[in-house]
Amino acid sequence: MSLQNPLLTIVSIFQKNTHRHWQKTDINFMSLNNIELKEPLITELYRGNLLATEGYTRTPATASGKASSPNVPEQGPAAPAAPALAPPAPPAPSVAVSPIPAAIPPAVPTLTSVAPAARPATAPVAPANTAPAVYKYLGNNRRHITIVVQSPGIAFLPDDQLNFLGKMLEACKMNMGDVAIVNHATHPTQIAALKQQLQPAFLLLFGLGPVDIKLPMNFPVFTIHNYDQCTYLSSPSLDQLLLPGDEGKLLKSRLWVSLKNLFEI
Repeated sequence: MSLQNPLLTIVSIFQKNTHRHWQKTDINFMSLNNIELKEPLITELYRGNLLATEGYTRTPATASGKASSPNVPEQGPAAPAAPALAPPAPPAPSVAVSPIPAAIPPAVPTLTSVAPAARPATAPVAPANTAPAVYKYLGNNRRHITIVVQSPGIAFLPDDQLNFLGKMLEACKMNMGDVAIVNHATHPTQIAALKQQLQPAFLLLFGLGPVDIKLPMNFPVFTIHNYDQCTYLSSPSLDQLLLPGDEGKLLKSRLWVSLKNLFEI
């Protein structure tokens, strides 16, 4: 706080106390700089400020009319000086950053022509035998009538069965020179090879079914069937036809009816 503020306060108090007398009495006011204050008053005014009450001595005014500064009691030992702060660390040296090089694309391997490995020489494979089967037959096959029989243990037919076929052909106004007799028991026949060799227009089966010669069909005995430019007739075996008694006669009669229809007799 400034020293003039308390002085102004004192003047204000003094003026209030003498307000009622100043018009009646001529009062010479002293200068503010020459006011003399009692020590108890100064102590009361400046309690808690810069001046202490003990050891205080007032210094008389100088010739210039200004009061000298009051003696200030000796202070105690000075407080230790604060330690000097460490100088700031020097800035870190700047590091030059080199630009990051662009990614280098991987090298593309070049293709080189490689000669194919030599294959080991292999022996030539002989072509499969595609020659058609050759069937032995009895007769001259002049009218392309093929008769397939089942007679195991013999080249073609036993004498009694061969005689029966001769008589049957004579009844149909034919002979052995008009037909070709093939024994399925000595050389199994297939329709494809048989047609390629003998080219039958009529085919009679004795003791065999259509499936036995690889025909893609089946039909009962004593019935006539046309298939693939050939007419087929199936019959019981010659052994059954030559049975004695009524059974053999019945089979012979049924065969004769079928033959007449087949050859239009």
